[in-house]
Amino acid sequence: MAITYLKKAAKQASTNDEKTNQIVSGMLHEIEQNGEAAALKYSQDLDGYSGDVIVSAEHIERAKSLISDQLKKDIAFAYERVTNFAKAQKDSISEFETEVFPGMWCAQKIIPLNTAGCYVPGGRYAHVASAIMSIGTAKVAGVKNIVACSAPKDEHGIDPGILYTMDLCGADYILNMGGVQGIAAMANGLFTGHKADILVGPGNRFVAEAKRQLFGRVGIDLFAGPTEVLIIADESADPHMVAVDLVGQAEHGPDSPCWLISKSESLATDVMNAMDALIQDLPDTARNAADTSWNEYGEVVLCDTDDEVLKVSDEYAAEHLELHTKNDQWYVDNLTNYGSLFIGEETTVAFGDKCSGTNHILPTKGAGRYTGGLSVHKFSKVVTTQRMIQQATRDVAAVCGRISRLEGMEAHARTADARIEKYFSN
Repeated sequence: MAITYLKKAAKQASTNDEKTNQIVSGMLHEIEQNGEAAALKYSQDLDGYSGDVIVSAEHIERAKSLISDQLKKDIAFAYERVTNFAKAQKDSISEFETEVFPGMWCAQKIIPLNTAGCYVPGGRYAHVASAIMSIGTAKVAGVKNIVACSAPKDEHGIDPGILYTMDLCGADYILNMGGVQGIAAMANGLFTGHKADILVGPGNRFVAEAKRQLFGRVGIDLFAGPTEVLIIADESADPHMVAVDLVGQAEHGPDSPCWLISKSESLATDVMNAMDALIQDLPDTARNAADTSWNEYGEVVLCDTDDEVLKVSDEYAAEHLELHTKNDQWYVDNLTNYGSLFIGEETTVAFGDKCSGTNHILPTKGAGRYTGGLSVHKFSKVVTTQRMIQQATRDVAAVCGRISRLEGMEAHARTADARIEKYFSN
């Protein structure tokens, strides 16, 4: 058994940035203490924005006039597929009631959350797809109040493409506010009067840390880090296509890991040799991000067997996992740890990121070992009920009383005794 690194990352994604923790903690405390005034001040100081926070209907109409008909069609294409998949997910779980004991029924009930806070990144890139993934999915789930926020692009507020998409997907309130202040505003119900029950959506390390620190007071979709891609490719793969897909994720940012696992040293070598030219051919912003990402976080692992490849891949538990092999179905049947799986050369992470239907808000930093990504189910609570007739109460109460006394919980036992005494006094 031999696992060899042909390229080893100089850095790993940090899970404990103390400086970021301190900055975010201070901001959250100040906004909680001083409310809307503090959030507004951060928005002006950090984003240079001092306009209206709540986006008006007039601004939404203006956004509609600023984007092309083709972009509207493309957004509609993505929206239809993402929401159709979310509807199918919703239909996959149902309410039911079952008789678990003669005269005693237990039930499952699904209740949509009251308020969701959906964060849509609006910094370096205009993430219209993130608006669809979060807001559109929450709407399908039946969330009563959807509050969305994004950083203002300029003095006019949110990027028109993002704003148009937020409105199309059904946001009830839209805030011209990004960063920690946007997250805090949604968590505390500032400007809308609706405190978020859950906060969802990707963002930079400050946004991710804000969600982490607020977790418990509110739910979150998942603990997020820089986006990741892992590709499993064998000698049958096209090295150019593999390299293109690695670069495709590397442009997200300078700390986005991109990994390759292969049994073929020649394939791995060809991919590594192709990377620099593909990166240098990108526009400046993407080139700078991808260059650092690949050089500092890229890894290439050479294995001898499929079982070794499987073991290494499951240890990475990558956010995005692509298969470019002649044995794809074996991997589909045996892989257990990943956020979303892309099977075969015909598909790619970018399709899932933008428009194919599956959600792109996914687990990173190994969290794929214990959770999946954002889905319609994250916006609902699966709760339980029980009811019984008096005849069933007699038998259940007797068992409950004995177990309670075994555990030393006399008051619990007496709640059972009281029912036996009332219903079966004879």
